[in-house]
Amino acid sequence: MPRVKRANIAIKKRRKLMKAVKGFRGARSRRVNCATEALNHSMAYATRDRRAKKRDIRRLWIARINAGARENGLSYSRLIAGLKASGIEVNRKILSDLAASDAATFTQFAEAAKKGLAKA
Repeated sequence: MPRVKRANIAIKKRRKLMKAVKGFRGARSRRVNCATEALNHSMAYATRDRRAKKRDIRRLWIARINAGARENGLSYSRLIAGLKASGIEVNRKILSDLAASDAATFTQFAEAAKKGLAKA
């Protein structure tokens, strides 16, 4: 079996690694073994936090909707139930934006939810 000489490939691999860890502190940006481990951890944290970000944003939307609903005499859960009973399909992102920026339109949604609750 012929001998494998990895010189060019190994150098390219290390160069790519060191470019990725540029800006890390101490040995994590200088030593290959430390850099490899630091990069692996950073990628794991990035994946975890992309998922957590989605949860955090949804929590923010729900808090904004709840605040708007309380101003109109409803709780968050009653507002959502009323909108479903009325057949109004609007997502939480849009509802939260309306609650924060356009109170008059949000009040119309709240009134529709109250009518939906009365029917159900």
